[in-house]
Amino acid sequence: MKTILNEQQLAIIIRRLSHQVLENNIDLENTVFIGIQPRGIFVSDQMIQVIRQLVSPEKVQYGKLDITFYRDDVRNQIHVPNHTDIPFSVENKNVVLIDDVLYTGRTIRAALDALLDFGRPAKVELCVLIDRRFSRQLPIQPDYTGRSIDSIVSQKVKVFWKERDGKEEVVLL
Repeated sequence: MKTILNEQQLAIIIRRLSHQVLENNIDLENTVFIGIQPRGIFVSDQMIQVIRQLVSPEKVQYGKLDITFYRDDVRNQIHVPNHTDIPFSVENKNVVLIDDVLYTGRTIRAALDALLDFGRPAKVELCVLIDRRFSRQLPIQPDYTGRSIDSIVSQKVKVFWKERDGKEEVVLL
């Protein structure tokens, strides 16, 4: 187990990603943020906390998207659905999807499919904490990246969160 990011580095990267997203979406009137369940919401919760400190909190529209039944591997395993909470329309909005690790791209494809059930966004941007660059199975690339890492297929990237795991760090297994 090799530590890629410790707690302090993780906090700095989340702050940087929040600033980058705001830089490109300074007027939040047409922008919404959506964290991807289950693990992307830990990144998105922290980013939204930072963004709400930087701009008027009532301007920030934030939702959480469950993609369980949009996954293409749902037939191979038993999945327990999470809760979707999108209390606003995504119709003609700029949507910033937030996830923890971008690996094959299949989770993001499922998120895009699920998102369309809530309307047709004007634009969708992708923000990820970790980008495993050379393992993509679909042509999906992030607009905002915390850290890009190169790893072999047998390695796993695990993100630990205080709320769930009691510690915050990113490790390579």
